[in-house]
Amino acid sequence: MSTLWAPWRSEYITRPKDSSCVFCAAPQNNDPLILKKGASSFVIMNRFPYTAGHCLVAPYRHVGDIVELNEEELRDINSLVQEVVAAIRKAMNPNGFNVGVNIGSAAGAGIADHLHVHIVPRWAGDTNFMPVIAETHIISEHIMKTRGKIAQVLGGAE
Repeated sequence: MSTLWAPWRSEYITRPKDSSCVFCAAPQNNDPLILKKGASSFVIMNRFPYTAGHCLVAPYRHVGDIVELNEEELRDINSLVQEVVAAIRKAMNPNGFNVGVNIGSAAGAGIADHLHVHIVPRWAGDTNFMPVIAETHIISEHIMKTRGKIAQVLGGAE
């Protein structure tokens, strides 16, 4: 039997459940996983990614539905999504992307009260038996190393 080491998962499982919104708190606390701050939204690495390079773009304002966004927020979010896709493409050379929004918990939103866009880089062959049989995702690179690669392309702090 093989052992997969993922010690960062214990933080997710054992951490005290905070009632505050992670997307509201991140910019206020200068979260080190923030890649870029825009005028009305920001980009942050997903702490519990589906694949290496999984990023999220969220408005600063606490809204849970896309219809609640104003024009400035829509433009800023879309601009950052486009910029991050280009940066990940240059930094990590994926074969494709999943980009999307889950609105509401029934649609799969883990944090339904604060809208966020997922940017998930994908590689040919990155889906294998592990998620299906072992309910395990394998992330091949430490999140801060991945953050550094993307941040360098974005021109942000490494």
